[in-house]
Amino acid sequence: MKLVLFGLTISSSWGNGHATILRGLLRALIARGHEVVFFEHDVPYYAAHRDLHELPGGSLQLYSSWIEVLPLARRQVREADVAIVTSYCPDGVAASELVCSANVQRVFYDLDTPVTLSRLRKHEQLTYLGEQGLCGFDLVLSFTGGGALEALHRELGAARVAPLYGSVDPQVHRPTALSAAYRNDLSYLGTYAADRQAALDDLFLAPARRLPDQRFVIAGAQYPTDFPWSDNIWFVRHLAPNEHPTFFCSSRLTLNVTRAAMAAMGWCPSGRLFEAAACGVPILSDSWPGLDEFFTPGEEILVAETSDEAIAAIETSDTELAKISGAARERTLAEHTAECRALELERILGQTERGRNEEHFSEAQLC
Repeated sequence: MKLVLFGLTISSSWGNGHATILRGLLRALIARGHEVVFFEHDVPYYAAHRDLHELPGGSLQLYSSWIEVLPLARRQVREADVAIVTSYCPDGVAASELVCSANVQRVFYDLDTPVTLSRLRKHEQLTYLGEQGLCGFDLVLSFTGGGALEALHRELGAARVAPLYGSVDPQVHRPTALSAAYRNDLSYLGTYAADRQAALDDLFLAPARRLPDQRFVIAGAQYPTDFPWSDNIWFVRHLAPNEHPTFFCSSRLTLNVTRAAMAAMGWCPSGRLFEAAACGVPILSDSWPGLDEFFTPGEEILVAETSDEAIAAIETSDTELAKISGAARERTLAEHTAECRALELERILGQTERGRNEEHFSEAQLC
């Protein structure tokens, strides 16, 4: 099967959550014998932080303008079995028009579903979707499950909707030696987002102030100059993907904080959850609906809503933390790897293709 994708980026993990997730999924698809082509608009801020220069076994097409790449894009889509446009694709509207006019299985993958729906409800422009919404696609995949799936159908006209959650590549994220530079009692890895700040205040910054003898480390991009640091918080400005396992494995406990819109909608596991779990590191997470479908609270993950609960998690014994992290790693390797998601995607695409064929057959009978 040949898949052609138009997305935000896979060449740079700087300031976005798409790259790492898509790299693992596409590598798994390629390993299963599929041909993969990824089109990415080459922009300065990702070029300056590029940490992937080729897609092993596949094709990464960096382009300067849509007009320039359109002939190649047309040819690749024409030869494809499946063409996929992702949320926040810089040329999402034009790419959607191209894909939806082609005789292929037409797919939209929303890796930002709660943000998409929130902006739609506020009547804000969606730069990656045209006026027709999702009506022209055969299938819409959503990084978020639960009520988001019905909302995509009801509010944006998606014909078929299925969840395709985040995942981890266990060849990349696995237990490794710790680094003294990253060693900490609680870590947090994530790009700065204003709508995560309240939860980060409660679950990370307040515990740091109350536990001055403990070491806390934040890694990520785009943190403002007025961020409320304290003396026992260390900062890593940007952490390349190949450093993620070392960072996690240098943590006694690592924190997951979900963006507000995603937490409110639920069923929104961050890729960071699976990355940390695959590294064998115990996780403390904020609470959101559907979390227990991915990890069992108290057994495979610790959950906190208040600073007191976060401090209690930090004070959990090493023995109990090791038991929790071992259970989370076991479940992740069984259910949440990139290969698991590739198998899910194959199954979903097969069902969608059978549905398309049945519809075409019914239309032919009517004629």
